[in-house]
This record gives sequence, C-alpha cells and structure tokens, in this order.
Amino acid sequence: MPAPEVSAEAIAARLSALGLTTRVEPHARHTSIEAEVPESLPAETWREALEVVAEADQFGLLASSVSGRTLWAAVHKAVPATGDVRGPGRQR
Repeated sequence: MPAPEVSAEAIAARLSALGLTTRVEPHARHTSIEAEVPESLPAETWREALEVVAEADQFGLLASSVSGRTLWAAVHKAVPATGDVRGPGRQR
C-alpha cells in the first residue's frame, strides 16, 4: 500500500480508537477520511481527534442540523514526476 494510503488508514484507526465511526475513501488525488462525531463527545476526545486529523494535509468539520457533525481529513497522493514540467508554452 503506498504511503498516503497507509497514513490515511492510520488516521482512521486512531479516530476509531477514540470511539468514532470512520470511513476511508480513495480518490484520484487524495484519500479521504470521515468520522461521525456524536453530540456527546467529551472535550478531551475532541482535542485528541483534532490532533489526529492535524496530521493530514487538510481537515475540517461539516456540521448541519440534518446530518449532524462529520470530521474529515484528506491525505494527498504524490503527483507523478514527468520528464518535462515546464508547462504549456514552455516546451521545445
């Protein structure tokens, strides 16, 4: 498993260990991790969960009265190197 997927799985495992239900989903450029956050989550667990997702490349919280609260994180996949990265109009 490539390193970004390992990092995403490790983040999900640590969130699960805090008692959160997690989902991991691979995408073309990143792997996303989502965790449902119950209303009754203790402050100490919140702090630990934020420390965990801070290890990702991006993270945030989605909250709505309909779907509740979802803590999310994204781990970017490495961009493959190319032989010529000068961009459009800069090619020989």
